[in-house]
Amino acid sequence: MSFIYVSILLLHVILACFNRTSACVFPPPLQSNALQIEELLDKLSVSLTGEELEIIGKLYQQAMRLEVEFFSAQTLEEPVVAPLSRYRDPKDKLVIFSDFDLTCTVVDSSAILAEIAILSHQKASQSGSDNVLDRTKSADLRNSWNMLSNQYMEEHEQCIQKLLPPEEAKSVDYDQLYKGLEVLSEFERQANSRVIDSGVLRGMNLDDIRKAGERLILQDGCRNFFKKIGETREKVNLDIHILSYCWCAELIRSAFSSVGCLDGVNIHSNEFTFEGSVSTGHINRKIESPLDKVEKFKIIKSDLDSITPSLSVYIGDSVGDLLCLLEADVGIVVGSSTTLRRVGKQFGVSFAPLLPGLVEKQRRLWKQEASIFKARSGVLHTVSSWSEVQAFILGNDSS
Repeated sequence: MSFIYVSILLLHVILACFNRTSACVFPPPLQSNALQIEELLDKLSVSLTGEELEIIGKLYQQAMRLEVEFFSAQTLEEPVVAPLSRYRDPKDKLVIFSDFDLTCTVVDSSAILAEIAILSHQKASQSGSDNVLDRTKSADLRNSWNMLSNQYMEEHEQCIQKLLPPEEAKSVDYDQLYKGLEVLSEFERQANSRVIDSGVLRGMNLDDIRKAGERLILQDGCRNFFKKIGETREKVNLDIHILSYCWCAELIRSAFSSVGCLDGVNIHSNEFTFEGSVSTGHINRKIESPLDKVEKFKIIKSDLDSITPSLSVYIGDSVGDLLCLLEADVGIVVGSSTTLRRVGKQFGVSFAPLLPGLVEKQRRLWKQEASIFKARSGVLHTVSSWSEVQAFILGNDSS
Protein backbone atom coordinates (compact mmCIF):
# COMPACT_ATOMS: atom_id res chain seq x y z
CA MET A 1 0.00 0.00 0.00
CA SER A 2 2.91 2.36 0.77
CA PHE A 3 4.19 1.85 -2.78
CA ILE A 4 0.84 3.03 -4.18
CA TYR A 5 0.83 6.07 -1.90
CA VAL A 6 4.40 6.97 -2.88
CA SER A 7 3.61 6.61 -6.58
CA ILE A 8 0.62 8.93 -6.25
CA LEU A 9 2.72 11.44 -4.35
CA LEU A 10 5.34 11.35 -7.07
CA LEU A 11 2.75 12.38 -9.61
CA HIS A 12 2.16 15.42 -7.43
CA VAL A 13 5.92 16.01 -7.24
CA ILE A 14 6.20 16.00 -11.03
CA LEU A 15 3.51 18.68 -11.15
CA ALA A 16 4.93 20.51 -8.16
CA CYS A 17 8.36 20.70 -9.79
CA PHE A 18 7.05 23.53 -11.89
CA ASN A 19 5.52 25.18 -8.83
CA ARG A 20 8.96 25.35 -7.23
CA THR A 21 10.69 26.90 -10.20
CA SER A 22 9.36 30.41 -9.86
CA ALA A 23 8.20 32.33 -6.82
CA CYS A 24 6.94 34.96 -9.25
CA VAL A 25 4.45 32.64 -10.96
CA PHE A 26 3.24 30.30 -8.21
CA PRO A 27 2.09 31.36 -4.74
CA PRO A 28 4.03 30.33 -1.60
CA PRO A 29 1.37 27.79 -0.42
CA LEU A 30 2.01 25.62 -3.48
CA GLN A 31 5.75 25.75 -2.91
CA SER A 32 5.19 24.76 0.72
CA ASN A 33 3.02 21.85 -0.42
CA ALA A 34 5.81 20.62 -2.67
CA LEU A 35 8.22 20.53 0.27
CA GLN A 36 5.69 18.68 2.42
CA ILE A 37 5.21 16.10 -0.34
CA GLU A 38 8.95 15.46 -0.45
CA GLU A 39 9.03 14.98 3.33
CA LEU A 40 6.19 12.47 3.03
CA LEU A 41 8.07 10.67 0.27
CA ASP A 42 11.05 10.21 2.57
CA LYS A 43 8.87 8.78 5.34
CA LEU A 44 6.77 6.46 3.17
CA SER A 45 9.79 5.14 1.28
CA VAL A 46 11.28 3.57 4.41
CA SER A 47 9.15 0.42 4.09
CA LEU A 48 9.64 -0.08 0.34
CA THR A 49 11.54 -3.00 -1.16
CA GLY A 50 14.71 -2.51 -3.18
CA GLU A 51 12.82 -3.02 -6.44
CA GLU A 52 10.14 -0.51 -5.45
CA LEU A 53 12.78 2.04 -4.41
CA GLU A 54 14.44 1.66 -7.80
CA ILE A 55 11.14 2.42 -9.55
CA ILE A 56 10.48 5.40 -7.29
CA GLY A 57 14.02 6.65 -7.84
CA LYS A 58 13.53 6.63 -11.60
CA LEU A 59 10.23 8.49 -11.27
CA TYR A 60 11.78 11.10 -9.01
CA GLN A 61 14.70 11.50 -11.38
CA GLN A 62 12.16 12.11 -14.14
CA ALA A 63 10.56 14.81 -12.00
CA MET A 64 13.90 16.50 -11.47
CA ARG A 65 14.68 16.28 -15.19
CA LEU A 66 11.39 18.04 -15.91
CA GLU A 67 12.70 21.00 -13.94
CA VAL A 68 15.70 21.25 -16.23
CA GLU A 69 13.50 20.90 -19.31
CA PHE A 70 11.24 23.62 -17.92
CA PHE A 71 14.17 26.03 -17.69
CA SER A 72 15.38 25.04 -21.13
CA ALA A 73 11.96 25.58 -22.74
CA GLN A 74 11.62 29.17 -21.56
CA THR A 75 11.31 31.66 -24.40
CA LEU A 76 11.93 34.63 -22.11
CA GLU A 77 15.10 36.63 -22.47
CA GLU A 78 15.83 36.14 -18.79
CA PRO A 79 18.98 34.09 -18.09
CA VAL A 80 18.66 30.48 -16.93
CA VAL A 81 21.10 28.23 -15.09
CA ALA A 82 20.14 25.14 -17.07
CA PRO A 83 21.14 24.06 -19.54
CA LEU A 84 24.61 25.33 -18.79
CA SER A 85 25.26 25.79 -22.50
CA ARG A 86 22.65 28.58 -22.42
CA TYR A 87 23.71 30.07 -19.08
CA ARG A 88 27.13 31.26 -20.14
CA ASP A 89 27.82 33.88 -22.80
CA PRO A 90 27.89 32.10 -26.21
CA LYS A 91 31.23 33.75 -26.91
CA ASP A 92 32.74 32.15 -23.82
CA LYS A 93 34.19 28.66 -23.89
CA LEU A 94 32.45 25.88 -21.98
CA VAL A 95 35.11 23.42 -20.81
CA ILE A 96 34.20 19.94 -19.61
CA PHE A 97 36.83 18.02 -17.63
CA SER A 98 36.28 14.42 -16.61
CA ASP A 99 38.05 11.60 -14.85
CA PHE A 100 37.96 8.21 -16.61
CA ASP A 101 38.28 5.21 -14.26
CA LEU A 102 34.99 4.55 -12.42
CA THR A 103 33.71 7.97 -13.50
CA CYS A 104 33.21 6.87 -17.10
CA THR A 105 33.86 3.15 -16.66
CA VAL A 106 32.25 0.46 -14.54
CA VAL A 107 35.57 -1.31 -13.85
CA ASP A 108 38.94 0.26 -12.99
CA SER A 109 41.31 0.14 -15.95
CA SER A 110 44.24 -1.15 -13.89
CA ALA A 111 42.43 -4.45 -13.31
CA ILE A 112 41.63 -4.71 -17.02
CA LEU A 113 45.24 -4.09 -18.05
CA ALA A 114 46.51 -6.62 -15.51
CA GLU A 115 44.09 -9.22 -16.88
CA ILE A 116 45.29 -8.54 -20.43
CA ALA A 117 48.89 -9.05 -19.26
CA ILE A 118 48.04 -12.37 -17.60
CA LEU A 119 46.13 -13.64 -20.64
CA SER A 120 48.95 -12.49 -22.92
CA HIS A 121 51.37 -14.61 -20.92
CA GLN A 122 49.05 -17.61 -21.15
CA LYS A 123 48.77 -17.29 -24.93
CA ALA A 124 52.52 -16.89 -25.31
CA SER A 125 53.19 -19.95 -23.15
CA GLN A 126 50.68 -22.07 -25.06
CA SER A 127 52.20 -21.10 -28.39
CA GLY A 128 55.72 -21.75 -27.15
CA SER A 129 56.80 -18.21 -28.01
CA ASP A 130 57.18 -16.83 -24.52
CA ASN A 131 60.67 -15.47 -25.09
CA VAL A 132 59.18 -11.97 -24.88
CA LEU A 133 57.95 -12.68 -21.37
CA ASP A 134 59.52 -14.05 -18.25
CA ARG A 135 58.91 -17.78 -17.93
CA THR A 136 56.93 -17.15 -14.81
CA LYS A 137 53.75 -19.19 -14.77
CA SER A 138 50.55 -17.25 -15.37
CA ALA A 139 49.32 -18.33 -11.93
CA ASP A 140 52.36 -16.69 -10.35
CA LEU A 141 51.73 -13.56 -12.41
CA ARG A 142 48.16 -13.44 -11.17
CA ASN A 143 49.34 -13.93 -7.59
CA SER A 144 51.78 -11.06 -8.02
CA TRP A 145 49.00 -8.81 -9.24
CA ASN A 146 46.68 -9.84 -6.40
CA MET A 147 49.40 -9.06 -3.86
CA LEU A 148 50.01 -5.63 -5.42
CA SER A 149 46.29 -4.91 -5.52
CA ASN A 150 45.72 -5.93 -1.90
CA GLN A 151 48.73 -3.95 -0.74
CA TYR A 152 47.45 -0.90 -2.59
CA MET A 153 44.01 -1.07 -0.99
CA GLU A 154 45.37 -1.57 2.52
CA GLU A 155 47.93 1.22 2.29
CA HIS A 156 45.50 3.55 0.54
CA GLU A 157 43.14 3.35 3.52
CA GLN A 158 46.05 3.96 5.90
CA CYS A 159 47.07 6.97 3.82
CA ILE A 160 43.55 8.39 3.95
CA GLN A 161 43.54 8.08 7.73
CA LYS A 162 46.84 9.97 7.94
CA LEU A 163 45.73 12.93 5.85
CA LEU A 164 42.43 13.54 7.68
CA PRO A 165 42.51 16.51 10.09
CA PRO A 166 41.50 15.78 13.71
CA GLU A 167 38.49 18.11 13.54
CA GLU A 168 35.95 18.76 10.80
CA ALA A 169 36.41 22.15 9.13
CA LYS A 170 33.41 24.50 9.26
CA SER A 171 34.06 25.75 5.72
CA VAL A 172 36.17 24.48 2.86
CA ASP A 173 39.89 24.61 3.64
CA TYR A 174 41.48 24.21 0.22
CA ASP A 175 45.05 24.87 1.30
CA GLN A 176 44.97 22.25 4.05
CA LEU A 177 43.30 19.79 1.69
CA TYR A 178 46.08 20.37 -0.84
CA LYS A 179 48.71 19.67 1.81
CA GLY A 180 46.86 16.55 2.91
CA LEU A 181 46.67 15.23 -0.62
CA GLU A 182 50.43 15.63 -1.00
CA VAL A 183 50.62 12.52 1.19
CA LEU A 184 48.24 10.64 -1.11
CA SER A 185 50.16 11.81 -4.17
CA GLU A 186 53.43 10.39 -2.88
CA PHE A 187 51.66 7.12 -2.08
CA GLU A 188 50.28 6.88 -5.64
CA ARG A 189 53.74 7.39 -7.14
CA GLN A 190 55.25 4.69 -4.95
CA ALA A 191 52.43 2.29 -5.82
CA ASN A 192 53.06 2.82 -9.54
CA SER A 193 56.76 2.19 -9.03
CA ARG A 194 55.98 -1.15 -7.38
CA VAL A 195 53.81 -2.17 -10.33
CA ILE A 196 56.51 -1.25 -12.85
CA ASP A 197 59.23 -3.04 -10.87
CA SER A 198 57.09 -6.18 -10.63
CA GLY A 199 57.02 -6.60 -14.42
CA VAL A 200 53.32 -7.54 -14.46
CA LEU A 201 52.61 -5.07 -17.26
CA ARG A 202 55.18 -6.55 -19.62
CA GLY A 203 54.23 -8.42 -22.79
CA MET A 204 50.85 -6.93 -23.72
CA ASN A 205 49.99 -6.62 -27.38
CA LEU A 206 48.82 -3.18 -28.50
CA ASP A 207 45.92 -4.67 -30.49
CA ASP A 208 44.66 -6.50 -27.39
CA ILE A 209 44.67 -3.24 -25.45
CA ARG A 210 42.74 -1.48 -28.20
CA LYS A 211 40.15 -4.26 -28.38
CA ALA A 212 39.69 -4.11 -24.61
CA GLY A 213 39.16 -0.36 -24.82
CA GLU A 214 36.53 -0.73 -27.53
CA ARG A 215 34.64 -3.24 -25.37
CA LEU A 216 34.81 -1.28 -22.12
CA ILE A 217 31.50 -1.06 -20.32
CA LEU A 218 30.75 2.57 -19.53
CA GLN A 219 28.56 4.01 -16.80
CA ASP A 220 24.86 4.40 -17.52
CA GLY A 221 24.35 7.38 -19.83
CA CYS A 222 28.08 8.05 -20.28
CA ARG A 223 28.34 6.76 -23.85
CA ASN A 224 25.34 8.82 -24.98
CA PHE A 225 26.68 11.93 -23.25
CA PHE A 226 30.03 11.86 -25.02
CA LYS A 227 28.43 10.94 -28.32
CA LYS A 228 26.12 13.95 -28.05
CA ILE A 229 29.01 16.16 -26.95
CA GLY A 230 30.94 15.08 -30.03
CA GLU A 231 28.00 16.05 -32.23
CA THR A 232 27.33 19.44 -30.64
CA ARG A 233 30.68 20.68 -29.29
CA GLU A 234 31.34 23.12 -32.13
CA LYS A 235 27.78 24.41 -32.04
CA VAL A 236 27.93 25.17 -28.31
CA ASN A 237 31.61 26.26 -28.28
CA LEU A 238 32.72 23.46 -26.00
CA ASP A 239 36.01 21.68 -25.23
CA ILE A 240 36.35 18.39 -23.38
CA HIS A 241 39.39 17.04 -21.54
CA ILE A 242 39.93 13.68 -19.86
CA LEU A 243 42.35 13.74 -16.90
CA SER A 244 43.20 10.21 -15.82
CA TYR A 245 45.60 8.10 -13.75
CA CYS A 246 45.10 5.27 -16.27
CA TRP A 247 48.43 3.62 -17.10
CA CYS A 248 47.68 3.42 -20.82
CA ALA A 249 46.09 6.31 -22.71
CA GLU A 250 45.59 4.03 -25.71
CA LEU A 251 42.91 2.18 -23.74
CA ILE A 252 41.05 5.48 -23.24
CA ARG A 253 41.46 6.49 -26.87
CA SER A 254 40.00 3.17 -27.99
CA ALA A 255 37.04 3.57 -25.64
CA PHE A 256 36.15 6.99 -27.03
CA SER A 257 36.83 5.85 -30.57
CA SER A 258 34.14 3.20 -30.12
CA VAL A 259 31.74 5.94 -28.98
CA GLY A 260 32.54 7.93 -32.11
CA CYS A 261 33.83 11.10 -30.46
CA LEU A 262 37.60 10.60 -30.26
CA ASP A 263 38.32 13.64 -32.45
CA GLY A 264 36.61 15.92 -29.96
CA VAL A 265 38.22 14.58 -26.78
CA ASN A 266 41.58 15.72 -25.41
CA ILE A 267 43.12 12.89 -23.37
CA HIS A 268 45.72 13.59 -20.68
CA SER A 269 47.01 10.38 -19.13
CA ASN A 270 49.98 8.05 -18.82
CA GLU A 271 51.36 5.96 -21.68
CA PHE A 272 52.79 2.46 -21.90
CA THR A 273 56.15 2.14 -23.61
CA PHE A 274 56.29 -0.42 -26.41
CA GLU A 275 58.90 -2.36 -28.32
CA GLY A 276 57.19 -2.80 -31.63
CA SER A 277 53.63 -3.56 -30.57
CA VAL A 278 54.49 -5.27 -27.25
CA SER A 279 54.54 -3.46 -23.91
CA THR A 280 57.86 -3.29 -22.08
CA GLY A 281 56.27 -3.02 -18.64
CA HIS A 282 57.35 0.60 -18.22
CA ILE A 283 55.04 3.61 -18.03
CA ASN A 284 55.61 7.10 -19.33
CA ARG A 285 54.35 8.72 -16.14
CA LYS A 286 52.47 11.99 -16.70
CA ILE A 287 49.46 12.03 -14.36
CA GLU A 288 49.80 9.84 -11.27
CA SER A 289 48.33 11.80 -8.41
CA PRO A 290 45.75 14.36 -7.26
CA LEU A 291 48.41 17.07 -7.50
CA ASP A 292 49.31 16.08 -11.07
CA LYS A 293 45.65 16.25 -12.02
CA VAL A 294 44.94 19.65 -10.55
CA GLU A 295 48.12 21.17 -11.98
CA LYS A 296 47.16 19.93 -15.45
CA PHE A 297 43.66 21.29 -14.90
CA LYS A 298 45.04 24.72 -13.99
CA ILE A 299 47.36 24.82 -17.00
CA ILE A 300 44.56 23.97 -19.44
CA LYS A 301 42.18 26.45 -17.81
CA SER A 302 44.79 29.22 -17.77
CA ASP A 303 45.68 28.67 -21.43
CA LEU A 304 42.01 28.89 -22.41
CA ASP A 305 41.33 31.95 -20.26
CA SER A 306 44.23 33.76 -21.91
CA ILE A 307 42.31 33.51 -25.20
CA THR A 308 38.67 33.79 -24.11
CA PRO A 309 36.69 33.62 -20.84
CA SER A 310 35.60 30.11 -19.94
CA LEU A 311 33.21 28.27 -17.65
CA SER A 312 34.56 24.96 -16.35
CA VAL A 313 32.88 21.73 -15.23
CA TYR A 314 34.75 18.83 -13.65
CA ILE A 315 33.19 15.37 -13.34
CA GLY A 316 34.82 12.85 -11.01
CA ASP A 317 34.21 10.08 -8.53
CA SER A 318 37.10 9.76 -6.09
CA VAL A 319 39.42 11.49 -3.64
CA GLY A 320 41.93 11.87 -6.46
CA ASP A 321 39.46 14.20 -8.18
CA LEU A 322 38.71 16.35 -5.15
CA LEU A 323 41.05 19.26 -5.92
CA CYS A 324 39.87 19.47 -9.52
CA LEU A 325 36.23 19.25 -8.43
CA LEU A 326 36.78 22.26 -6.18
CA GLU A 327 38.84 24.23 -8.71
CA ALA A 328 36.12 23.95 -11.36
CA ASP A 329 33.27 26.43 -11.56
CA VAL A 330 30.96 23.42 -11.30
CA GLY A 331 32.12 20.20 -9.62
CA ILE A 332 29.97 17.13 -10.27
CA VAL A 333 30.39 13.87 -8.36
CA VAL A 334 29.39 10.64 -10.10
CA GLY A 335 28.93 7.52 -7.99
CA SER A 336 28.82 7.05 -4.24
CA SER A 337 32.40 6.92 -2.97
CA THR A 338 32.25 7.01 0.82
CA THR A 339 35.96 7.84 0.98
CA LEU A 340 35.47 10.93 -1.18
CA ARG A 341 32.65 12.14 1.03
CA ARG A 342 34.53 11.34 4.23
CA VAL A 343 37.62 13.27 3.18
CA GLY A 344 35.64 16.12 1.64
CA LYS A 345 33.43 16.57 4.69
CA GLN A 346 36.42 16.61 7.05
CA PHE A 347 37.94 19.46 5.03
CA GLY A 348 34.69 21.44 4.95
CA VAL A 349 33.34 20.34 1.57
CA SER A 350 29.57 19.86 1.27
CA PHE A 351 27.68 17.67 -1.19
CA ALA A 352 24.28 18.53 -2.68
CA PRO A 353 22.13 16.84 -5.37
CA LEU A 354 22.57 18.65 -8.69
CA LEU A 355 19.11 18.94 -10.18
CA PRO A 356 17.18 20.06 -7.07
CA GLY A 357 19.99 22.53 -6.40
CA LEU A 358 19.40 24.17 -9.76
CA VAL A 359 16.06 25.46 -8.51
CA GLU A 360 17.74 27.52 -5.81
CA LYS A 361 20.41 28.75 -8.23
CA GLN A 362 17.70 29.87 -10.64
CA ARG A 363 16.04 31.88 -7.89
CA ARG A 364 19.36 33.51 -7.08
CA LEU A 365 19.86 34.30 -10.74
CA TRP A 366 16.42 35.95 -10.94
CA LYS A 367 17.45 38.05 -7.93
CA GLN A 368 20.51 39.05 -9.97
CA GLU A 369 22.94 37.63 -7.45
CA ALA A 370 26.50 37.35 -8.71
CA SER A 371 28.65 34.22 -8.85
CA ILE A 372 25.97 31.57 -9.32
CA PHE A 373 28.75 29.14 -10.24
CA LYS A 374 32.22 29.78 -8.89
CA ALA A 375 35.42 27.87 -8.18
CA ARG A 376 36.28 26.81 -4.63
CA SER A 377 32.75 27.44 -3.39
CA GLY A 378 33.07 24.33 -1.25
CA VAL A 379 29.88 22.79 -2.66
CA LEU A 380 30.04 19.77 -4.96
CA HIS A 381 26.99 18.54 -6.84
CA THR A 382 26.04 14.86 -6.85
CA VAL A 383 24.27 12.95 -9.62
CA SER A 384 22.90 9.43 -9.89
CA SER A 385 23.77 9.00 -13.56
CA TRP A 386 25.33 10.67 -16.59
CA SER A 387 21.82 11.40 -17.87
CA GLU A 388 21.57 14.14 -15.25
CA VAL A 389 24.90 15.56 -16.37
CA GLN A 390 23.71 15.58 -19.96
CA ALA A 391 20.42 17.28 -19.09
CA PHE A 392 22.25 19.91 -17.05
CA ILE A 393 24.87 20.77 -19.66
CA LEU A 394 22.95 20.36 -22.91
CA GLY A 395 19.26 20.51 -21.95
CA ASN A 396 17.03 20.01 -24.99
CA ASP A 397 20.13 19.50 -27.11
CA SER A 398 20.49 16.15 -25.31
CA SER A 399 17.37 14.66 -26.86
